[in-house]
Amino acid sequence: MGVLTISSSNSKEVQINEEIRDKEIRVIDNDGSQLGVMSAKDALKLAEEKDLDLVKIAPQAEPPVCKIMDYGKYVFEQNKREKEARKNQKVVEIKEIRMFSTIDTNDFNTKVNQAMKFLKAGDKIKVSVRFRKRAIAHPHLGEELLEKFKDACAEAGVVEKPSKMEGRALVMFVSPKASK
Repeated sequence: MGVLTISSSNSKEVQINEEIRDKEIRVIDNDGSQLGVMSAKDALKLAEEKDLDLVKIAPQAEPPVCKIMDYGKYVFEQNKREKEARKNQKVVEIKEIRMFSTIDTNDFNTKVNQAMKFLKAGDKIKVSVRFRKRAIAHPHLGEELLEKFKDACAEAGVVEKPSKMEGRALVMFVSPKASK
């Protein structure tokens, strides 16, 4: 049958056919039944008779476990499963809302509405209040603004990390509430 080389996206390479050099291996048939412990040569002959491949599936076992299967189909199924798993996972983005300590009421309401939209979409939010020039001398204004923001977003989000000074900005992280 020869050596079949199919590149797999798996980080661990699997030994197949002639690559298996162990003296004795435990062999499992294509239908899942145990064929027992035999030499690698005999197992390879069995696989070739069935026009399938001998694949080492548990190299750490004593003796190593090999299965008679269609390796191309096996790799295809693995890749299909990985692709499906990647498709189903949700990537959470962190959106940033920037405000200044001297923000006007309507601008604040616009920022809150934008934040609510992000939270309902399932994204986390980084809310930062920046201090210009001498406004840094009054961090309590930023604290009050973030507290007001937290109360306005209470129905869609919860504070993940409370406010903290980072340079000239006061930062708070808000994550969406878990949906029931």
